[in-house]
Amino acid sequence: MTTTQLISEIKRKQSFLCIGLDVDLNKIPKHLLAEEDPIFAFNKAIIDATHHLCVAYKPNTAFYEAYGIKGWEALEKTITYLNTSYPELYTIADAKRGDIGNTSTMYAKAFFEDLAFDAVTVAPYMGKDSVEPFLAFKDKHTIMLALTSNQGAFDFQTQTIAGKEVYKHVLETSKSWTNSEQLMYVVGATKAEYLADIRTIIPDHFLLVPGVGAQGGSLQEVCKYGMTTSVGLLINSSRGIIYASQDTDFAAAAAEKAEVLQKDMAVALETYLNT
Repeated sequence: MTTTQLISEIKRKQSFLCIGLDVDLNKIPKHLLAEEDPIFAFNKAIIDATHHLCVAYKPNTAFYEAYGIKGWEALEKTITYLNTSYPELYTIADAKRGDIGNTSTMYAKAFFEDLAFDAVTVAPYMGKDSVEPFLAFKDKHTIMLALTSNQGAFDFQTQTIAGKEVYKHVLETSKSWTNSEQLMYVVGATKAEYLADIRTIIPDHFLLVPGVGAQGGSLQEVCKYGMTTSVGLLINSSRGIIYASQDTDFAAAAAEKAEVLQKDMAVALETYLNT
């Protein structure tokens, strides 16, 4: 999916919501454990109930890899179902990959060609030659960690080197890489106060923003400082939506939570795109 197509879908649905499909068998409704594939059964129900309220889904691959081959098969079923039943939706493999050139190429092929995701998250620590292989794939996005929402982000990302915070070095350096227009960046909602500075460095790139909801990030603050004239935001919510209920009404409860965010996003689009 191209950036233009993503923007069009955001405006059509009046939503820039991304739902994280982070499936923990200890947290899903117990009745689903009797299914042949509980993970896929859970995902399918969530997707069918919420697809009209969001523009993207983001499975975190760790929640599938933890269950071995059955988990990986559930991930494959999930992405196939999304691409077949709801091809208008943007799909993100939250895999946080990144390694030397040939290895990154194989990671990219796994997620872009075999599984046919639209985007994959990567870690920038190994630099240019670990990220550019992902950027070589046409009409695919590489979402690079920039300033994350976890407490440990302060260990390295906000430390100052040569008069500048590390995350700013990452942002500025990445702009010079081949096909950098295909980059998006992860910026945590709990770091909303940093968004004004971030937008001076990358004024037009999309940001994937986790941390709204369970982690306490403010949607209004993120939109105020991070939204661009072409929206430029994907707000992710995982636990706050998919685990809204552990009963048989779990999918309907998830839809209710998603609708609250979608309505807030419609207001934000009206407020910040027309000011």
